[in-house]
Amino acid sequence: MDGESIRVTRSVVLPLREIVLRTSRSSGPGGQHAQKSETRVEAVFDVEASEALSAVQKRRVVAKAGPVLRAIAQDERSQLRNRELAVERLVAALRTALHVERRRVATKPTAASRKRRLETKQRRAQVKRLRKPPLD
Repeated sequence: MDGESIRVTRSVVLPLREIVLRTSRSSGPGGQHAQKSETRVEAVFDVEASEALSAVQKRRVVAKAGPVLRAIAQDERSQLRNRELAVERLVAALRTALHVERRRVATKPTAASRKRRLETKQRRAQVKRLRKPPLD
């Protein structure tokens, strides 16, 4: 992650200016530091307003994750560290939404696997035949 943009995938480079960062006070127990410090960071990315994504990529992200991506970090006491975490989480969500599953290529079973399957079926049938009581 350099100062001005983040590489999300090979084809997508996201400028940091497209990510809106909001700070607020962290929840939970605090003390003197937590009562006055805005260390919680929320990173917001508007997919439809983005210039970094193509129309096809925008449709894919909106379908998988919605029109606005949000990531919140309040794990650390430092606002700077929480900012980094929120941006990382946002980029991870965007990367996941952009991922395209490979199409499965149908294959034929091999001759050996067909033979094994039939032998197993015959063995199983033999076991079941032997369980039956003998015919008079």
